[in-house]
Amino acid sequence: MSKHGKKYTAASALVNPAQYYAPREALELVQKASYTSFDATVEVHLRMGLDPRQADQQVRDVVVLPHGLGKTVRVLVFAQGEGVQFAQEGGADYIADTDEWINKIQGGWTDFDVAISTPDMMGKAGRLGRVLGPRGLMPNPKAGTVVQAADLPRVIQEAKAGRVEFRLDKTANLHVPIGKVSFDLEKLYDNLAALMEAIKKARPSAAKGTYIRRMTITATMAPGVKVDANAAQIMSVRE
Repeated sequence: MSKHGKKYTAASALVNPAQYYAPREALELVQKASYTSFDATVEVHLRMGLDPRQADQQVRDVVVLPHGLGKTVRVLVFAQGEGVQFAQEGGADYIADTDEWINKIQGGWTDFDVAISTPDMMGKAGRLGRVLGPRGLMPNPKAGTVVQAADLPRVIQEAKAGRVEFRLDKTANLHVPIGKVSFDLEKLYDNLAALMEAIKKARPSAAKGTYIRRMTITATMAPGVKVDANAAQIMSVRE
């Protein structure tokens, strides 16, 4: 059985593993318990009361975090014709408008964080499923990453500002980043509140019983902090 280091042990001592904390208190603890030399990412982990095997109990949506993720987001756009101009206007980092780009990505190049496509390019983008799918980079209408050319500037800017996709995994969990440990506490709170509101709105009509069973917030390599899920579901972004 592996042993934790002194820094992790000291961080764990700050958290009562049997207690369910209020959202703001949990975020504050996560910041205090983070001990990495780099600016760690704060993540929310939710155990949902859903059956991922059922098509009518899926959860997949996006949320624009009011204070972003604290990192530079590189956006690639699959576009052609007028879509190229719209992508340029939106500030896309890369525009895949030729077969050369398709071949490059097929070869394993994925130095971008978000991929967006216009509908007329999905025939080519769809051939990249084996490369983009496992990395969560495949454009998808349900995730709002397949849009008309005229909508590209808005979607690109949202992606760069902190647009995050959340999706139920095969074990009925959601894992979503909400910022960095260095963020002001209130900014982390706002981002968490925005996420919780989006998750509530995305509740499937077929969901029965308890929607969110367990909730934990943690930072990279740090101990998790249990959160009162009921309190988290009534959070609101500060005006």
